[in-house]
Amino acid sequence: MSETHILTGPQDLLERLDDPDQVVVDCRFDLADADAGRRAYEAAHIPGAVFLDLDRDLAGPITAETGRHPLPDPEVFADKIGKLGIGVSQRVIVYDAGPGAIAARAWWMLRWLGHDAVRLLDGGFSNWESLRLPVTEGVEDRAATSFQARPRENSVLGTRELADNVTTIAEFNLLDARDAARFRGEVEPIDLVAGHIPGAINLPFTEFVRANGTWLPRKERAALLEKAIGSDRTIEWSVMCGSGVTACHLAISGLEAGFNEPRLYVGSWSEWIRDPRRPVGSTNS
Repeated sequence: MSETHILTGPQDLLERLDDPDQVVVDCRFDLADADAGRRAYEAAHIPGAVFLDLDRDLAGPITAETGRHPLPDPEVFADKIGKLGIGVSQRVIVYDAGPGAIAARAWWMLRWLGHDAVRLLDGGFSNWESLRLPVTEGVEDRAATSFQARPRENSVLGTRELADNVTTIAEFNLLDARDAARFRGEVEPIDLVAGHIPGAINLPFTEFVRANGTWLPRKERAALLEKAIGSDRTIEWSVMCGSGVTACHLAISGLEAGFNEPRLYVGSWSEWIRDPRRPVGSTNS
């Protein structure tokens, strides 16, 4: 199987900053302060970068049945990114503050709508700044274009499918990207119920990056996945987290390692616990 390259380095981006066929997207976001990402973008960003907000752009309206970051309507999202100058022919580079937790969601969503020419900046804005590369302030204004949405419905795993197969969830090879303490149910800083979906496998996305936010070498990330789901690259597998965001991080490493593309459980833990009848696993169960 040929190698898939999704990560890109700061120097490669720097050399192509003036490429008219490339769009850079800033996705910085802070769960504790929903407006912090936009403030950070306006204060300093990579020259030419436009901005996508996790809550307002990379998610749709929350309902009583959904998780914290449900998918937006495909046509609404396609119109939004088209207005930012992102068309089907552009190469897109996404980044966030560092480890790629939020940018991975933007990568996945563009891919979900049929756009494969999307790369993620290794180490994000922190890495860019540490190398003293150029930044600018304000808001970028790109010429609008059109983006035709071609949703890949088979890339999404729904709650109903999981709930209907609750006794055989292990067959989904479902990796949970949350940290181990949350998975075990020892702490829960965000959602109302602690624990995990019985049958899921914990593999925190933070294990795939260094302390400075840059990603581990491809082989090391592949080894982490192999330890969790085996070495067969043709298996069907899926990813989840708290709300379908950091799970996308695991998908990137999987594709770079040559695995089949996983399905994303978009609703993830925050949607699973909407119905108290669904089983919950924890260290006490």
